[in-house]
Amino acid sequence: MILRELGDGDALYRVIVPRWSHAPTSGAGAARKGGRFNRPGLEALYLSKETATALEEYRQYELLLPPGTLVTFIVGPLLVVDFSGGFEGGRWEPIWADYACNWRRLAFDERSEPPSWVLGDLALDAGAAGILFPSAANPGGTNLVLFNSSQLPARMLRVHDPDRHLPDDARSWSETDDTRD
Repeated sequence: MILRELGDGDALYRVIVPRWSHAPTSGAGAARKGGRFNRPGLEALYLSKETATALEEYRQYELLLPPGTLVTFIVGPLLVVDFSGGFEGGRWEPIWADYACNWRRLAFDERSEPPSWVLGDLALDAGAAGILFPSAANPGGTNLVLFNSSQLPARMLRVHDPDRHLPDDARSWSETDDTRD
């Protein structure tokens, strides 16, 4: 496993659903059902190194892009697994070849443990805050998953919002917003 420290002040990006713009560092959404590298119950925040990658990850192969808010995150210093170059035999344990498995099909349809969840466990066991990995949605792009993001100190994960455009809480959204036609 290749561990490295992300520099202090690296910029990463995520497109977030506007309704949750008051809690941009929360990984609670991924914790509900799990994500590529996180089991259900484990909070995880998925970020991208490039804005184009963040946009493609948000789109998730849909033809039409739903509304979203592009947010810049300043991260580091953080120890992460650097899998950004992808799988190379001899450098990585064979299980890493399955990082891009169809985790949704495995977890939800087949009710089996995706190998990528084991990779998240291995990263956590190694003391890493997350994993850098190649984007499947934007070939050539790189993503970072951060585990337990809301528990990271603000100096290690902060939102770049100098003019305070993001809301402070959920009061911007009424209870009836979910029932719109």
